[in-house]
Amino acid sequence: MNDNGLSRLALLRFLERVQLRDLERTRRWITEEERREAERQRGIQARPPEPEWLIEEGLNRNARPVYVHVGGCHMKGKRSKAAKREQALRALADRVEPCPHCNPDAALGFID
Repeated sequence: MNDNGLSRLALLRFLERVQLRDLERTRRWITEEERREAERQRGIQARPPEPEWLIEEGLNRNARPVYVHVGGCHMKGKRSKAAKREQALRALADRVEPCPHCNPDAALGFID
């Protein structure tokens, strides 16, 4: 049979225990991953809506704003703040530059 004296049935039972332990571990991993995915989905659903307009502030408090952006503009800076339509129009009227990438002046119907 084999040199260590264990029967084939004993070896198969040992293999079964190892595989059951592995299966339990895999099921724990799946449960944990499902929990993380559900948490991620809750986070996505809880996000506030993206603002329609952004005003990008200057480098310091006294500096003029740099750009007006459409809310989802990929070129918005880190200092961009949400703005209402009226605020965005006022900023454009005050000669704040419209972003050349998202063209908020066209989206707002602003004619200089």
